[in-house]
Amino acid sequence: MQTRFKKNAKIFDIGVTAVAAVLSVGIMLFGVFYYGLSHTWPELILNFFYIACLVMMWMYFFNSPRITTQQFNYWSSVCVGITILLRDILFAPPLMYYSLHLACSTLSVVLILMLTFFYARKEWKTYSKSNLWMIFVVDCLIALLYNIDIMLEPREEFTDYMLTEIWIRPTITYGLVACFVTEKAKNVK
Repeated sequence: MQTRFKKNAKIFDIGVTAVAAVLSVGIMLFGVFYYGLSHTWPELILNFFYIACLVMMWMYFFNSPRITTQQFNYWSSVCVGITILLRDILFAPPLMYYSLHLACSTLSVVLILMLTFFYARKEWKTYSKSNLWMIFVVDCLIALLYNIDIMLEPREEFTDYMLTEIWIRPTITYGLVACFVTEKAKNVK
């Protein structure tokens, strides 16, 4: 099996993303079974999209003929967009402070707009590296704000579970953006 990336730094980026995301998704699946489906069914739906991103990343990394670069970029961004829509906009968790809720909601809408703008462009490969990394940065800001809110609230049995869940999407977004940046750099002359 031949990998798409030749540089050790890129292989390391994708490897770290894959290991961290698989461990996080595994912990989330354990939490679904431990706490029961009645309390954690939304996490099971989110995990479906996270696992889809990981499978596409795996196929892309190993240069599978079943997924082209355009398909990888499109479907992975759709999966990430659906998780943003579900977790952060439609079924946003109740936050302790309204200002944090408003900031998270605003950043979530900005993130969806950034993903939409990225793929609405006719030539998505002309998107700059800084624009691509901004997708990751905004996703990390959302996770950081959720993390701050969880730390301010009283600790309960779900706290560690929620702290893990918050950082899955930024981890996956990091791997996806690393793949996009590589593809962009490879095709620009």
